[in-house]
Amino acid sequence: MVRRCLGLLAGGSEDPQFILTLGGEPALRLLDEGMPAGQRYWVRVWAARGLLWAGPGDDIDVLRAALDDEHWRVREMTCKVAARHRLGDLLDDMAALASDPVPRVRSAAERAAASIVAAGA
Repeated sequence: MVRRCLGLLAGGSEDPQFILTLGGEPALRLLDEGMPAGQRYWVRVWAARGLLWAGPGDDIDVLRAALDDEHWRVREMTCKVAARHRLGDLLDDMAALASDPVPRVRSAAERAAASIVAAGA
């Protein structure tokens, strides 16, 4: 599960059934439409959400890159992964999100950093 989610988060491909497992009903609609180019970021969001519950795995570089994803929803969800799993190695990367143009990303990064620091990670 973790390996497959990391692969999707990194922009890889996966079988549609796995994407459906991660994304549920919204994934079914997008897969039926042939995954429109402007909606492909959802796969990365769902992959990050999978890591939120399954664990972050051991490839911190994929998560670091996701904090710089072009789509704000991916950045926001990756901050949540970092917070839940107390990924102190990503503190500097989340600090850079203090100037993110999207308020939800800035807030998620701030909450994640505070959670990690409070846990002493």
